[in-house]
Amino acid sequence: MKKLTVQLIDIALIVLMNIFFLHLSIPIAIISSLIIYLGIYSFRVYDTQTMKSYTESLIKTTVGTLISFILILILYFFLNKYFNRYFFLYNLLFTIIILPILHKIEYKIYEKSMPVKNYLVIGRKEEIGHIMQEISDKTLHKIRFTQYINPNPTTLDEIIKQNGQTTSHIIHGIVITDPELEKTVKPQIQNYKEEGMDIEYLPNMAEKYLRRIPVEVIERYEDYYKVIFESQKNSAMNRIFDIFFSLILFVISSPFLLASILVVLTDDLVHKEKVEIFFKQERIGQNGKIFKVYKLKTMRRVQKSDGTYEDMLTKTGDFLRKFRLNELPQLINILKGDMSLVGPRPDIKSTKIFCDENIPYYGYRLLVPQGLTGHAQVFFRYPEAVTKEIFSERLSYDLYYVKNYSLSLYLATLLRTVETVIMGRGK
Repeated sequence: MKKLTVQLIDIALIVLMNIFFLHLSIPIAIISSLIIYLGIYSFRVYDTQTMKSYTESLIKTTVGTLISFILILILYFFLNKYFNRYFFLYNLLFTIIILPILHKIEYKIYEKSMPVKNYLVIGRKEEIGHIMQEISDKTLHKIRFTQYINPNPTTLDEIIKQNGQTTSHIIHGIVITDPELEKTVKPQIQNYKEEGMDIEYLPNMAEKYLRRIPVEVIERYEDYYKVIFESQKNSAMNRIFDIFFSLILFVISSPFLLASILVVLTDDLVHKEKVEIFFKQERIGQNGKIFKVYKLKTMRRVQKSDGTYEDMLTKTGDFLRKFRLNELPQLINILKGDMSLVGPRPDIKSTKIFCDENIPYYGYRLLVPQGLTGHAQVFFRYPEAVTKEIFSERLSYDLYYVKNYSLSLYLATLLRTVETVIMGRGK
């Protein structure tokens, strides 16, 4: 069962419940149900791994529903005569009792009914096998890569014919992971495509199932990606939403910001340090433009036994970072136009220099406005130690955002950020 179908079923059930049980008007039922849907969507309730676990589905559905109620309260304040007084109770009980059970059933249907597809890979396993394995894992092994070949026309035909003789080993499709190897069998590939065989290319598969673009994929399809990443990308609608959401967030978060300021102030006074609530740091923005980012202070300079000093993360700072409260002053940067709400995180100069020297295509991430949150921040959890490999993986998520830069991805990332912050997964 496709995820879109599951989502449409959920929306329809919530709408029907509000119409028939709470007697809401159709417009109010639809609007409120869509808000509830967006709330649970933002908590990744429809991710396959969440649907697989009843407990995780229950937790995320509950929190997502409660978050959606905050927005619905605004409607309720102005349109309370159109709402049933039991609206919040009934909708909460409905979503946390019905939806997790329904999603577990739907997952079981998916697990049993979704056929396994076997793919022949044109490419070398030692070069690309780890990415293909990751794709297989993401699809719960419903997609399997059974053989890697460096083909010529004769061997390709022989392999397809041989594997088609038994149902258990039948080849359902071919994945092309190396354009150079493809050249030798291009006519055969075209013939198989015309016969109805599924022909896939590595860039499409990686983006679809991994939601990132690994550097190794770009290296293999460099000409294709050079065309895509040839110019900077901006969106007037994204900028309008930046201003709109930033102003709303500034108002909503002002109590948390004031509380955080008091905590930082108290921490400085307790440790008898110079009071510094905010700090400014130079960052690299879109097209390499340098700007100063604003943050709450989370570090303290501590003297070591040998007389030298080092910056250490405070307990207060660790809490602020975990829930990203230290990032709130950056709303000023967004209103000024230095950065966007969503985009690759702006680097400090030393990080950019290191990555430019060690990681190919790193400059592509600067083609879009840098962001307070981003695609990498919601899908990739940073380990304590950062290395070339870690920065390379982060880049793969950033480049996915750059390539697919759009208002829809911008809004989806904002929704997913809600779950990242509330569940304390931010770093």
